Order: sequence, then structure tokens, then C-alpha cells
Amino acid sequence: MAHLTPADYDALERAIAHATRVVVMRRGTEYVIVPRRLRTEGRREVIEATNPTTGDALAFSLDDIDTITVVR
Repeated sequence: MAHLTPADYDALERAIAHATRVVVMRRGTEYVIVPRRLRTEGRREVIEATNPTTGDALAFSLDDIDTITVVR
């Protein structure tokens, strides 16, 4: 489970605002995504994103994510 610091949230919000790629690790699999928005679903925070290669829509709950790295 990713425990984001305030600096991590700031970096994620900048990535959303500037359509910067983010690397997400979930259950041992690495995903490169372009986050579109951060929303809440009940008590969970969810990143809505697209795959930069295929354009497919993806959603990742922060509870399920192991690590998040913003690609600069």
C-alpha cells in the first residue's frame, strides 16, 4: 500500500496538471501511466489514468499501489 507524503501528493498533482508520466507498481507489475485525475470512491482514493501507448483508460486505488514514481 502506498503511503503518500505531502510531497508525493504534490508531485502527483503536478503530474496530473502537466500530463506527466507516472510509474506505478502494483502486485509486482509496473505500469507507466498518464494520470488524468485523483478522485475518491467511498473512502478510497483512485487515480484515473490512461496508458500512454494504447490510450486505454485505467484506474488504480491508492490502497492497492506499492509505489508511485513521477517520471520527470
